[in-house]
Amino acid sequence: MRTTDEVASAIAEGRPVVALESTIISHGLPQPRNLQVALELEETVREAGAVPATIAVLDGVPRIGLDKEGLERIATEPGLRKLGFRDLAPAAALGLSGATTVSGTSFLAARAGIRVFATGGLGGVHRGWTTVQDESADLDTLSRTRITVVCAGVKSILDVPATLQRLETRQVTVVGYRTDEFPGFYLHTSGEPVDWRIETPGEAAGIMRAQDALGGPEAALIVANPVPVAEQLDPALHDRVLAEALRAADEQGVTGQAITPFLLEYLVNGTGGASLEANLAAVRGNVRLASAIAASWAQGA
Repeated sequence: MRTTDEVASAIAEGRPVVALESTIISHGLPQPRNLQVALELEETVREAGAVPATIAVLDGVPRIGLDKEGLERIATEPGLRKLGFRDLAPAAALGLSGATTVSGTSFLAARAGIRVFATGGLGGVHRGWTTVQDESADLDTLSRTRITVVCAGVKSILDVPATLQRLETRQVTVVGYRTDEFPGFYLHTSGEPVDWRIETPGEAAGIMRAQDALGGPEAALIVANPVPVAEQLDPALHDRVLAEALRAADEQGVTGQAITPFLLEYLVNGTGGASLEANLAAVRGNVRLASAIAASWAQGA
């Protein structure tokens, strides 16, 4: 791995660091807005007193922190792969470049000594799992990676109740930040309850310290932070367009890894871009909260 001097110094000195994934830059947003958002999110971390560490793989080398040239490559280079944990070794061996998903980012961040990671929404159990058994690798990686992930729940195209059950089975702790209900990614709530609620970033840091003190499996902590009601996607519009997207996917035979990008693109087009704005609102809120948690964690380290 190659870590920037800024990130390496912050880790060594025990200052707050926040990991950021790169797939939102390469695959989640159109150009040139993707680079603008990448720079904005890094600046949000800095304004909160923490150091951003956007993670990707460039020419086979995992990068912990990117300079502007690296961010521009992730934002503009054609043909970049999405790299989960399982893809990191082939990419390294073959000298390829790619943007890291939640599983890839979580693994590399933890290996680098970064404890807090901000993202939009997690992957999870897909609808129709009993037939296709399609489940995101995010869940397995989080069950054995000691990192705190701030997210707006899981993508609403997924089976949210089944995903929460799976997280429970894999012993991944889920807490709601100022909410008793699991967020719905584009929506303020999925309607599913969470077992634990916290009110402050300091409480999240306290749970992290308790995880370390207790020992046991090196599982993650999920801090579920809902998008504000005023910035969520209209629930009726969301439900209507998602139903249309699911029907279209079934009619066109879209399955496997192609299903998530298909449904997300359908939502963006079907909502006139409103789903993208809700996604960005969620990411911005998660980055701010992750920065505050990282600061609290660093103060108690």
